[in-house]
Amino acid sequence: MAFVTGLMLIDAPASALNNAGNVQGARTDNTVAVKAIRTREGAYPYVSAQAFRYWLRTTLESGEWGWRAAPIYREEKVAYTDANPIKWWDDDLFGYMRAPSKRTSAREKREADESRVDETSTVDTITRVSPLRISTLVSIAPATPTTDFGTMSRHEGNPVPHEHQFYRTTLQGLLSLDLHASGRFSYVQKTGYRNLDDVRIEEAKEANLVHEETTKSYVLPPQERTQRIAALFEGLAQLEGGAKQTVHYTDVSPSLIILAVTKGGNHIFGHVVGIDGYHLPDLKLDALQEALTVFKDEILSTIYIGWVRGYMDEQRAKLEAAMGEGGALAEFADRIVIEHPRQVLASFVEDLKKPENSHWLA
Repeated sequence: MAFVTGLMLIDAPASALNNAGNVQGARTDNTVAVKAIRTREGAYPYVSAQAFRYWLRTTLESGEWGWRAAPIYREEKVAYTDANPIKWWDDDLFGYMRAPSKRTSAREKREADESRVDETSTVDTITRVSPLRISTLVSIAPATPTTDFGTMSRHEGNPVPHEHQFYRTTLQGLLSLDLHASGRFSYVQKTGYRNLDDVRIEEAKEANLVHEETTKSYVLPPQERTQRIAALFEGLAQLEGGAKQTVHYTDVSPSLIILAVTKGGNHIFGHVVGIDGYHLPDLKLDALQEALTVFKDEILSTIYIGWVRGYMDEQRAKLEAAMGEGGALAEFADRIVIEHPRQVLASFVEDLKKPENSHWLA
């Protein structure tokens, strides 16, 4: 099975991208804290994987990639999507869990709700493990959050003080997409793998999806699978989101991304970026060389490196020199492409659609 394996860096020069609520005991009642991991070395600001996935979903929904987002339904304290990966692209790639209440009152309420006329009927509990996996985006080094003091004073009377934390750092995150699972829906009686109930199985048959009896699954046509995957990575290239954007305006699209299609789901690039003496990102050429050497036979694609010019230019020059004759990465130079992140993600999408790479989806 093949996976898209990627590492990304987000430059956060003065940001508060994911917040943790009010700070107890602060000098103002409404002091907002950033999320951070507290260690003996210091605080590491982070963005939760849930927040990042939300940014990606909303970017995809608002873009021009034809993304088909599933409707969301709510029953009292439970919310869920339509849980139909045949129709909805995010149910396919982001996964779902659907176990609607079987109580008479809940059923009657569903039937009376006119907004649910097109809802896919669900007769049994179904779940789908997300083919897309995202790590927590964590600061590469400790960063002590700064507290910014402000007031609301455009009204008559005393001003209302407020505070919020923000930080300056680089956030690093990992991503992985299971290409085999994308567009392939199982009905195995196992939690996480029973993607289809009897209603959805009938829909798969009517849509002429390929039936794999040995694996108890239905598979979308290759063209539709690649269309969904392509949209996902085109959306990633133009990612938007994050808290406090009106006062900090941080570009959350990756400033650096390293991506490849690999045979296994283990992440091969997880240790290629460290920090220098100034707590700035440092590309570890020896670690990258080791990863490319050890996993040479498991890397199925070009190594796509998206790098924004103006961001860590000295590090980029070091990488380009290492790919030259006699350099540490010279033997891999013909397999590495370095361009702007949007360009390399477009190159990946183009390669994904080539007939000779159809085995990536097998």
